[in-house]
Amino acid sequence: MVVVVPMHAYVENGPDAENLLGQIERAGRTCYKSEGKIGDGSAEKFIASIIKRGHESVLEHGAITARFIVDRGVTHELVRHRIASFSQESTRYCNYGNDQFGGCITVCAPTFWDRERSDDERIKLEVWLEAMQDANKHYMKLLELGAKPQEARSVLPQSTKAEIVVTMNPREWRHFFKMRCSAAAHPDIRSAALTLLKEMHNFYPVLFDDLYDEFCTASSAEA
Repeated sequence: MVVVVPMHAYVENGPDAENLLGQIERAGRTCYKSEGKIGDGSAEKFIASIIKRGHESVLEHGAITARFIVDRGVTHELVRHRIASFSQESTRYCNYGNDQFGGCITVCAPTFWDRERSDDERIKLEVWLEAMQDANKHYMKLLELGAKPQEARSVLPQSTKAEIVVTMNPREWRHFFKMRCSAAAHPDIRSAALTLLKEMHNFYPVLFDDLYDEFCTASSAEA
């Protein structure tokens, strides 16, 4: 058997909005020596203004950390983003035969097939699940034969679940969302990115208002 989980992402450890926005404002106002204008509500107005003017380098004076639970195909796309820090679950050191992992591999369900939509998609999902179960059987057999996890992992599928913690500054998160929330992005990373954009917008509206309107409103209309 294998465990199947959905792909998702969430804010792992972001600073509270007042501290993050205040830090960005203080750094940005250094350019104009306008620190005397700092007051209640001034950070949101200042940041909205610099985003509108395209002066987004100021947004690099902060960091937000998110956790993705996705398949390894998505993590290969994630680590292409710069500038960012990544800490990823290692298939070299994680032994999925141990009780800690339930004695089986965990895989992420693809987002592009829905068994409720049609028989054709249901059949594709069944074939996919058979492949996952087959990979799990051979992975466990290799461990039984004495293979190390770093050796047995060679039979793990791309759908293997991988947790990855990602830290970026707000400017890079904005670039990430522009790339990965687009309709042209791969459906799996797009699904995780849209979920994360909605949460980050809840935490820091002024940083992501325009992207939320562009992508999340559009995705709701698609649904």
